[in-house]
Amino acid sequence: MFLALLQTMRPRQWVKNGFIFTALVFDRQLDDPLPFLRTLAGFGLLCLLSSTVYIINDLADIDRDRQHPQKRNRPLASGRLKKEVAIAAAILLPLIALPLSFALGLGFGSCALTYLIINLLYSFRLKHVVLVDVLALASGYLLRVGAGVALITVERFSPWLYLFMTLLALFIGFGKRRAEFALMEGQVGNSRKVLEDYSLSFLDELINIVSTATIMAYSLYTFSAEGLPENHTMMLTIPFVLYGIFRYLYLIHMKGEGGAPDELVFVDRPLQVTVGLWAIAIVVILYLNPPPTP
Repeated sequence: MFLALLQTMRPRQWVKNGFIFTALVFDRQLDDPLPFLRTLAGFGLLCLLSSTVYIINDLADIDRDRQHPQKRNRPLASGRLKKEVAIAAAILLPLIALPLSFALGLGFGSCALTYLIINLLYSFRLKHVVLVDVLALASGYLLRVGAGVALITVERFSPWLYLFMTLLALFIGFGKRRAEFALMEGQVGNSRKVLEDYSLSFLDELINIVSTATIMAYSLYTFSAEGLPENHTMMLTIPFVLYGIFRYLYLIHMKGEGGAPDELVFVDRPLQVTVGLWAIAIVVILYLNPPPTP
């Protein structure tokens, strides 16, 4: 029963909460113990809240999940996890996480509470509204970034990163919808009703628009944001972002992969290498270059 509950909490999806480290890394405070520990604590609390959302979402979708070729194997849909246990966990986790979130700071607590509310609205209403469903998902990523900003005293965090992360979240969101649509083929209504309002061509068009905007936003950040090295070496990280997006588009269009970007990164080695090299390049450029003179 414990393993079934843990599976329902989706620990593999906790990597998404890594967006909370954005401010810490890009504000050059990764090597500062106190901001790092505060951000790490925030990461843990967001994991508890995101697990709460996953549990509630599975409770709300239990009947539809039983008709899905993959989701029917989830603990609740398959009967391996009792509904009473899931309900108890969905109540207990936020009772622990929310008070601790406000103990870390009013700003972080407000972000955590807003994150929970939006995701609850998503589970019961917003996921049924075309386009709004993906915007709601994207807001969760943006709130994670904002939560990280609220935990530390930022000095060099550029607003361009908010735009980049928002567009990247939309890219992930539309990628998820496309993966679901392609998987269900002619039975989209049996899985998620909102898929009836999408089509593969429409989703591909949206992905093309968002991916282009994502690349442009990141490129503009690398040479126009304040607080970056004056030698513009941050521009050297643009090819990693380009390749990561191109690789994902290649996988779904040429290889028929059905996973969303945040899922494919766990199984596709070139994507893993790209993300790893991008992260290493960011750290080297920001932390081995002297900060710009004021």
